[in-house]
Amino acid sequence: MSEKSALIVWGGWEGHTPKQCADLVKDMLEANGFSVNVSEGTSALADPALGDFDLIVPIITQSDIEKAELANLLKAVRQGTGIAGFHGQMGDSFRNETAYQFMVGGQWVAHPGDIIDYTVKIGDTDDPIVAGLSDFAYRSEQYYMHVDPSNEVLATTVFENTDFDEINGTEIPVVWKRSYGQGRVFYSSLGHVAAEFEVSQMRTIFERGALWAAR
Repeated sequence: MSEKSALIVWGGWEGHTPKQCADLVKDMLEANGFSVNVSEGTSALADPALGDFDLIVPIITQSDIEKAELANLLKAVRQGTGIAGFHGQMGDSFRNETAYQFMVGGQWVAHPGDIIDYTVKIGDTDDPIVAGLSDFAYRSEQYYMHVDPSNEVLATTVFENTDFDEINGTEIPVVWKRSYGQGRVFYSSLGHVAAEFEVSQMRTIFERGALWAAR
């Protein structure tokens, strides 16, 4: 069986520690037998051979992407390249690009209270990405997201005690997977900074999700 290949592209807002996250994900994928290319910025997404990768991991927040780069990325995923990501590094990469958000299945819009304690609720599912995991406490930004109802949701969180009474009690997806053409898309809103990979559940969910997404 041939070795799988992955491309990690990183950049954007430094507060999300993109370079450190890219290094962690590179090590993770290599430990799972991938050959991994790492590139700063979005220019690698314009490569005509982008679709040769089995997996793309964007680690970019609040950035811009050229129209040709985005079109090439969407084409690669529609034709079977997987994409997997986390937190704002995939869920808030390109705020002006609704076609990208349509592929991802959601977009970050708020994190009331900033860094807080909250609970991640594992869905009632036998999906292998969350198999064997139970609900767990988490401390980070609790992402309020606008999400696609066609997502297959694997974990959620409930907003409580916020300054916005209208969202208290609202349950929002945390982890989901979906299809985009022939490609698989995986997303987890956990992972504000690289240190959160030390939380075993967060790391396990992302690792399993990335492996599932890869062609």
